[in-house]
Amino acid sequence: MATRARKTFSIRSQPGFVTIAMLCFAMLYLPIATLVFYAFNAGVSVAVWEGFSLRWFQSAWQNEAVQEAAVRSFYVALAAAIIATTAATMAAIATTRTPPYPGLTFKYAFINQPLMVPEIVTAVALLIVFSRIKVWTGYSGIGYLIAAHTAFCIPFAYLPIRARLENMDLTLERAAADLYATPWNAFRRVTLPLLSPGMLAGFMLAFVISLDDVVITEFVKSAGQDTLPTYMLGQLRRSVTPEINAISTAFLGLSLVLVTIFFFLNRKKS
Repeated sequence: MATRARKTFSIRSQPGFVTIAMLCFAMLYLPIATLVFYAFNAGVSVAVWEGFSLRWFQSAWQNEAVQEAAVRSFYVALAAAIIATTAATMAAIATTRTPPYPGLTFKYAFINQPLMVPEIVTAVALLIVFSRIKVWTGYSGIGYLIAAHTAFCIPFAYLPIRARLENMDLTLERAAADLYATPWNAFRRVTLPLLSPGMLAGFMLAFVISLDDVVITEFVKSAGQDTLPTYMLGQLRRSVTPEINAISTAFLGLSLVLVTIFFFLNRKKS
């Protein structure tokens, strides 16, 4: 008697899957589409369409406060992403290129602790620590923002780098060692090129997380150190105009550009 073959389970064949999926996509992207649509509104309302215009993009571009906040945001995000990626790379190598030992799992959990702790808790803790340092040193510059963003971004950079290391074939590294390459040369010529896609992914993830952070920035920043997200939050407390939509649309466009660049670079490396 022939045995009936079992059908392979597929979530896409379940009743209502397409409807639920389309509903989820609508809930995710319809608000974003509405925001982008009203960024081109000629009037001052964010709810009443009064014609197509680029006036709010021009207004945001010529706004000195927006320019200053944008430059500061990119500077902090770039510095934090570079430092976080460097620290995350060293931490990932230290936790993967070593035989298992007691405490290794604790170190892994410790590095990723900021992902599990509510961001408001991290923000308050950094505020308390930095406030004491400000009293002791008298320094109140932008270094605190960079340090805070770096601490928060390290686990975001660590995860893709660690995943890349765990999936890498050790054959080439062992071959380099057999050919009398020093540990540094083996790392520089073999490990680092193979690791670069993971480092790039970690860098871009850390950069985006830092760029749009609000909670930690709001608690840590000093007077006159608004980033673009905190500037937008302050404007929303006063009056809402399509200029905020225009800035948000520019942010969205930048994110799409970064994702596209990462996609092509990663495909080329693969």
